[in-house]
Amino acid sequence: MSKKQVNREKSIRRTKTLFEILLSISIIGAGGYLIKGVTDRSETVGHSQYYAEPEPATQAPTEPEPDKVIYETYNVPTKDKFYGDLILVNDNYKYLGGNENLVSITERNQEEGRTLFSAVDPDESDKMLIVDKVYEPMASMIFDFYDATGLSNILIYGGYRSTEFQQKLYDDDLLETGAEESTRVAKAGYSEHETGLAFDFTTYPDYDYQGEGEYSWFTDNCYKYGFVIRYPEGKEQITKIQYEPWHFRYVGVPHAYYMTKNDLCLEEYINMVITQYYYQAQKHLEFSDDLGNEYEIYFVLSDDDSETTTIPVPTGQKFEVFGTNVNGFIVTVYKNQEPEPEITTENISEDITESISEESVETE
Repeated sequence: MSKKQVNREKSIRRTKTLFEILLSISIIGAGGYLIKGVTDRSETVGHSQYYAEPEPATQAPTEPEPDKVIYETYNVPTKDKFYGDLILVNDNYKYLGGNENLVSITERNQEEGRTLFSAVDPDESDKMLIVDKVYEPMASMIFDFYDATGLSNILIYGGYRSTEFQQKLYDDDLLETGAEESTRVAKAGYSEHETGLAFDFTTYPDYDYQGEGEYSWFTDNCYKYGFVIRYPEGKEQITKIQYEPWHFRYVGVPHAYYMTKNDLCLEEYINMVITQYYYQAQKHLEFSDDLGNEYEIYFVLSDDDSETTTIPVPTGQKFEVFGTNVNGFIVTVYKNQEPEPEITTENISEDITESISEESVETE
């Protein structure tokens, strides 16, 4: 190779090398410029107006509200819906109870030494009977009537009746009136007298009680003792029985008070509580009587698919549960009265405790 050719190749290699170095420097410089541009144009991104930070989760309060009523469960036999002070017995609802705790009015008067009033048996084969818990308020009412009026000629002329005797009275009334149905005597099985919760007044010597004059005291005051005029005037289309001022029915003081003050017969009252004041309703029936006693009333449907029905009742408050003879139970809460203490060996008197112990020893 000639010297001239060698110099030419060296020149080409130097030129190539120089071009590669310049190209590398250009690429590095361009990369640095891009990085600087990105850095210069970057900024902090703000929150979108359509986004909000989630609120921190808060734990539900575990302590109950101070005034909130706590309910506990109370189990009753479902069949008990046919028993109690508030059972509705009329042309549509047959009395299905039985085993009433009946006492003789005459015998109780003798035991208590009471001679102010007496009972007349409508049928010599039957004793004048009444449910035990009805006797005392009935007697108290008659004594207070005497104190207010000085009249002492009241007779109990009708109390508990057997189904057979009720049928006899119904048949006799049809014979007397010639009617196909009676508006004066309930059909057998559908009479309040079969419950033992009702009784009739009369007077001697005329045997004609109409609840007028001084006897209107009973109409005006019977609710204070737990009674209502069961078949009031103006309610015949509802009760299907003509006005009977002599027929008194025990329902208990709270219910008698509300029925009397609001001009309701028993059918109206039961229907009102069942349809408006059932347990799940937002508002129960609450009221206070003349003496300032406060009550809460509500209805619980019976569990007819079970032998027992669970009833919610307020913790630590006095209450009563009675059947309606319709489809459930009515709960009566005595809001400002102390619940009755449970019977335990700690609050039984010493003599009773000793008696129980002796009987236990004897039977061992």
